[in-house]
Amino acid sequence: MVEIGYSVAPDFRRQGYARSILIELLHRAAAEPAVTTVRATIGPDNVASLATISGFGFAQVGEQWDEEDGLELVFEAPAYTGDRALPGTRASDQRAHRQLRG
Repeated sequence: MVEIGYSVAPDFRRQGYARSILIELLHRAAAEPAVTTVRATIGPDNVASLATISGFGFAQVGEQWDEEDGLELVFEAPAYTGDRALPGTRASDQRAHRQLRG
């Protein structure tokens, strides 16, 4: 299992960067044969991040208390491998990613 995380500077939010970052992190996780599960933890009031992961196969599996961030919801998704399309992405996203990665 690998846990992913990211942050987008306030001036650049709501422009698709979080979604693009998430897609790249999920592709990177899928490229590692040992990774079968991807985890993300999100504060329950972080509506934007909760919306960002929706549609990518994440399911809430629990909650945890973080000393710095407080209550976090724990989500996990399978690491997608091979030619299976990553949930939440369009076919054109998949083609572009394969072209960039060679």
